[in-house]
Amino acid sequence: MACQSVVAVMDEQALLGLNPNADARYRQRAMAYFEQLKESQDAWEVCAEALAKGIYNDDHVKFFCFQVLEHQIKFRHAGLSAVQQQLIRETLMKWLQCQLMNTQPEKPFIRNKAAQVFALTFIMEYLTLWPKFFFDILSLVGLNPHGVDIYLRTLMAIDAEVVDRDILHSPEETRRNTLIKDTMREQCIPNLVESWFQILQTYQQSHPELTCQCLEVVGAYVSWIDLNLIANDRFVNLLLSQMSVEELREEACDCLYEIINKGMDPVDKTKLVESLCQVLQSVGFFNVEQEEDVDFLAKFSRLVNGMGQSLVLSWTKLAKTGNVKATAETLQAMEAKVPLLLQLLVHEDDDISANIIGFCYEYLHVLKQLPQLTDQQKTNIEAIMLAVMKKLTYDDEYNFENEGEDEAMFVEYRKQLKMLLDRLAQVSPELLLEAVRRVFTNTMQNWQTAPFMEVEVAIRLLYMLGEALPASHGAHFSGDTAKASALQDMMRTLVSCGVSSYQHTSVALEFFETVVRYDKFFIVEPQHIPSVLMAFLDQRGLRHNSPKVRSRVAYLFSRFIKTLHKHMNAFIEDILTRIQDLLELAPPENGFPALLTSDDQLFMFETAGVLIVNGESPVERKQAMMRGLLTPLMDAFRLLLAKLPQETEEERQAALADCLSHAVGFASRTSKAFSNKQTVKQCGCTEVYRDCLQTFLPALSCPVQRGVLRSSVRSFLHRMIICLEEEVLPFVPAASEHMLKDCEAKDLQEFIPLISQITGRGYVFVLDSCSKLSVSPFLQQIFMPLVLAIFEVLARPAEDNDQAAALEKQMLRRSYFSFIQTVTGSGMNEVMANQGAENIERVVFTIIQGAVDFPDPIAQKTCFIILSKLVELWGGKDGMVGFPDFIYKHIVPACFLAPLKPTFDLSDAQTTKTTSLFLHIIQFDCCIFYRHCRSGPEFIQFLQQEYLPSLQVSPEISQELCQVLQQPDVKVLKNYIKV
Repeated sequence: MACQSVVAVMDEQALLGLNPNADARYRQRAMAYFEQLKESQDAWEVCAEALAKGIYNDDHVKFFCFQVLEHQIKFRHAGLSAVQQQLIRETLMKWLQCQLMNTQPEKPFIRNKAAQVFALTFIMEYLTLWPKFFFDILSLVGLNPHGVDIYLRTLMAIDAEVVDRDILHSPEETRRNTLIKDTMREQCIPNLVESWFQILQTYQQSHPELTCQCLEVVGAYVSWIDLNLIANDRFVNLLLSQMSVEELREEACDCLYEIINKGMDPVDKTKLVESLCQVLQSVGFFNVEQEEDVDFLAKFSRLVNGMGQSLVLSWTKLAKTGNVKATAETLQAMEAKVPLLLQLLVHEDDDISANIIGFCYEYLHVLKQLPQLTDQQKTNIEAIMLAVMKKLTYDDEYNFENEGEDEAMFVEYRKQLKMLLDRLAQVSPELLLEAVRRVFTNTMQNWQTAPFMEVEVAIRLLYMLGEALPASHGAHFSGDTAKASALQDMMRTLVSCGVSSYQHTSVALEFFETVVRYDKFFIVEPQHIPSVLMAFLDQRGLRHNSPKVRSRVAYLFSRFIKTLHKHMNAFIEDILTRIQDLLELAPPENGFPALLTSDDQLFMFETAGVLIVNGESPVERKQAMMRGLLTPLMDAFRLLLAKLPQETEEERQAALADCLSHAVGFASRTSKAFSNKQTVKQCGCTEVYRDCLQTFLPALSCPVQRGVLRSSVRSFLHRMIICLEEEVLPFVPAASEHMLKDCEAKDLQEFIPLISQITGRGYVFVLDSCSKLSVSPFLQQIFMPLVLAIFEVLARPAEDNDQAAALEKQMLRRSYFSFIQTVTGSGMNEVMANQGAENIERVVFTIIQGAVDFPDPIAQKTCFIILSKLVELWGGKDGMVGFPDFIYKHIVPACFLAPLKPTFDLSDAQTTKTTSLFLHIIQFDCCIFYRHCRSGPEFIQFLQQEYLPSLQVSPEISQELCQVLQQPDVKVLKNYIKV
């Protein structure tokens, strides 16, 4: 029954809003009342009184009062008077006293909040106002269960605030926490440890939940207190006895784990681990097979893992010190745990097995460092190998068609096992190779009758050897004869024993993955290529009944063909015939489900391209095969494109547009087969790709689904610029005209790279002795239409707060400047020079504006690069008429005005990345201006007598700057501008 007294004055109406079911009006009033109590100098005291006197029975009101008190302690403690601070202490102790008298404990969420408030008060006052905090609580609580519960919760809350390394603390908080721990060690830790012992001893039968709480506290505090207070016969024997109590054993395990993890001297750590192991073994804990409680075994496995890793750490430290005797003893102790390790590693429960992998991995690392392995150590290695092989096996319940959380967890567990396998390979590659060979050979001999999981894991092990074997065996079928021979034997068995016909998804996938992992095997033994090709092409692979297998095989087949294309000449036409139906465009109205998705078909088209291009057929035959591959796509494209504008349903339109986009994508993917050695022209395929362009370009003028169609055709143009080079140019003006109609900022931003690519390729043509005039006329034709389209989009009004539109315009502006930079830097200055004086001036003014007015460092940097190039091209004696005057009037001022803009902040995070380069450009510009104006003295005179005085620069500084400009060493100017 709660302690009751005079009712404190609280806003009863506001308190109604604390109920979760209260309506919004009451909840709003409760929140306002909470803020009022938090901020008031003394109104919060009503909450303190309510808690101290137990006035309210409503749980939500009690929680509310603790929240108000928590705020005062956390944020306003220093501003409270001594009387108010005393009031908080008295409130907490009175509330605690009430708990001792109550027959029923408070709800857990109230006890947790109370513990937080106790902990905050402790942190604020322990070092100054309340040094007897723990003694006061312990003397009040004694062994009262309700009081002990609050005491233990408070200790855990203190650990969270003071010790928990996952919580970030300020340097001041860190210093305070260190001082608190030091003071606790001096003043009260022995008393706390004694209280824990009494609680553990008193309540292990009557209140197991309190005992578990206390074990958690011991585990939390042991990391920073004197270990001898815990790691002694009295305490450890008590903990070990609780390992046999069903309700306590898991927490006792965790507590022992924390004790084991305590940092200490390596010799002492070995002794501690060994003494614990001896007791645990003597009472039967090492008999893992007899234990049915998997939850406990998971905790026990973690404990054994901690003991093993502690021994490894001790061994590592001792080995470095040269203490031979202690090092040997620690290694002996470590190896004595291997039988237990193996029992846990092979346990059918994967959680139990996963918890021991850390120790297993580190034990193998120790063996790797030993100069020579003993027979027992070799036996241990083989036992671990067999355990790993067994645990890699799927179970019957694994759902291959609909993988969920359990399946995902097993995949992660398999990755851990693979780490062990890799480590085994480092320790003894010979033993691993032999063990895998033995398992693989035995399984393949009986694959027809073996369960799928055994067959899958046998092939999986062969696959994993590819990464596990040391790098020197990367070629797998060369180098070390014994290893190459073993791998070659296993691969020969794999592809000839018929296991590719095994009717299970996992086996089929593993077969093809392994064939492609070891594709170099077929270079050594090409006689196996035909049988493997058939496996890829029939119901075992591309026509398997599982969509998952078909999809993966489409990708793996493309990899297989790419690697072995030189060995495919005899099979090219047969393969193309067999996969012909997989290369068909699946129109939306087709009611039959396609064997492959459009993404999978991309790999098939690329594979077909590789076969055609890299075959040894004459050019005429290659040309015919490529036309045979692409003509059905073009025919289907024309039919679908004609249908698209007639469709009225948007969903149907989208489906047709996707299909058209796929057709373009497939054609584009075939072009990936070409290379510098096998170009489109050399293979006689120029005409068919030009036909593709002719077929696809009309899609640009389609009035519906423009975004999808433009994007796909634009991507195809990008590919053709690379493959067809100047042959593509006749198609671009018409394409550009369509793409510049009714365009948005995003359309232009995606179109500009295409034009820049053509411009860039024009420069490549020059280097290759091709006529740059083939690109230049086109650029002159497209230049102003593109620029005007950009100006028109940038000039469109937008809402002030439309961030997306502003960002799109910024990105378009950057793309525009990048385009101008490409043109000026491509050696085709006549493109701009032939645009007419008015247009040139308009463009150059936008560059100056970009350099000075827009607070975008990336764009500004580009603009100054452009201006530098223009001065270099047109500023000399043979340059453009009138341009030197333009330099004086507009470009020189830009160099001085840009850094004077309020938006140009060298300390700003956005400009920091570009500031040094930006300054370099300004310095570079100044040098170029001086060198490229008709006469240096004229430029200096202009600066001294006209421009710098207009900026109110003093004659002294003007003279100083001009003297620096005339220095031949650019570093002098750089240093001057920095200063």
